Amino acid sequence: MTSTVTDATLTVKITETISLKGADQGAENTLTIASIDHVMKRIVRATTTEQTILAFHASAVAAGQFLEQYVRYIRITNLDDTNFVVLTFKNENDDEFAVKLDKGQSFIYNADSTGGVVDTMDAIAGGGLSLSLGDLVDITADADTAACDLELFVASS
Repeated sequence: MTSTVTDATLTVKITETISLKGADQGAENTLTIASIDHVMKRIVRATTTEQTILAFHASAVAAGQFLEQYVRYIRITNLDDTNFVVLTFKNENDDEFAVKLDKGQSFIYNADSTGGVVDTMDAIAGGGLSLSLGDLVDITADADTAACDLELFVASS
């Protein structure tokens, strides 16, 4: 995709700090993702009714929708200090997986470094996974007890 914005490198740094019995058990890991020229950062309200918060398409771009092949990094943070949210990820084959995002926690969905969210997700009930990765098509949020604010961050090339 052509852009008038000069590409930049996104740096993601995850730091855990803890000392047990006087010994440092923390870690720091850094990921750099080159050629980023689009970033979306916003806060959305997740209600107690499931709603789409992000969508990915092969050719359509709109508010909250991204070209699947260019997405490189997705972070969703639950800003609530009390309640959790269930995030559901769905692919083009109608496979879904869900995760509980508790208060204050973040979930990172790492896209493919060259193919975006194309062929990055599969799910099956009961084990025996026969890997058949599909394109991520949307992410929904459903707050458990009361509405929660979510911070969304998406970077694409």
